[in-house]
Amino acid sequence: MKTTETPAPLPAESGATVSKAETPAPRPARPKKEGGVLNVFSHGVLVIWAIMVVTPLLWAVMTSFKDDSSIFGSPWSLPHTLHFDNWSRAWTQANMSDYFLNTVLVVGGSLIGTLVLGSMAAYVLARFDFPGNRFIYYLFIGGMSFPIMLALVPLFYVVNNMGLLNTIHGLILVYIAYSLPFTVFFLTAFFRTLPTSVAEAAFVDGASHTRTFFQIMLPMAKPGLISVGIFNFLGQWNQYMLPTVLNTDPDKRVLTQGLVQLAVSQGYKGDWSGLFAGLVMAMLPVLGAYIVFQRQVVQGLTAGALK
Repeated sequence: MKTTETPAPLPAESGATVSKAETPAPRPARPKKEGGVLNVFSHGVLVIWAIMVVTPLLWAVMTSFKDDSSIFGSPWSLPHTLHFDNWSRAWTQANMSDYFLNTVLVVGGSLIGTLVLGSMAAYVLARFDFPGNRFIYYLFIGGMSFPIMLALVPLFYVVNNMGLLNTIHGLILVYIAYSLPFTVFFLTAFFRTLPTSVAEAAFVDGASHTRTFFQIMLPMAKPGLISVGIFNFLGQWNQYMLPTVLNTDPDKRVLTQGLVQLAVSQGYKGDWSGLFAGLVMAMLPVLGAYIVFQRQVVQGLTAGALK
């Protein structure tokens, strides 16, 4: 029995079947950027603002390494020789080391007291409803609008009657009272954004209000504490009016008073190179604190909006 094999189909000749070429799909038109002119204008304004802020800082740092003749002869040129003796002279002869230490003690103590007392008051105002809650809250807000210059004379007599005039701890208490309104206002809004379920779970587990605040809610408010701490640090470090009125003891002057004393100590001569060196010394801690904590400051300011 013969088996017949089916012949395989012959391959089609080239050109026998013409495949229609696939036409590429049209690309979607890119949407035009809206507000292009506005973005360019806003970026230009920001660049100009950055130049206006950075240029004086760089000029002050550059001038702190010049001598007096170079400061007045070529104020915008780079120093030919770095005079590090300006810094050592300002640190030792002008007593900037003592002023710096006094400022660290005053600002450090007042900053810790402000954050502790302000966070406790803000937590109570944000989490508990009681008679007079809104009144106390608006009382703190009213303290922000009260000009400190109107309180200088009665504040001087109050501090004097308490025996705290020309003392470090007296200045710390005044700084705390001066910074509390803004701290309570800022942290009250921040504590309201924190979830209440975490605190309720802690209460169910038997935690007290004190333990819930210090071990649970306060760590959660870390971005807000860092933000308001930076703002208070800037204001207290650069404070001049309050220590001038309440601290007239030469041995307990703070850094801002020391810079003024350095400017007038030489009479008509003036130690301008040492003055600029002292100015940069006073500026570096503030600038360094902001550079280190700038991300936490932005997170603290935007946390309420994001939540």
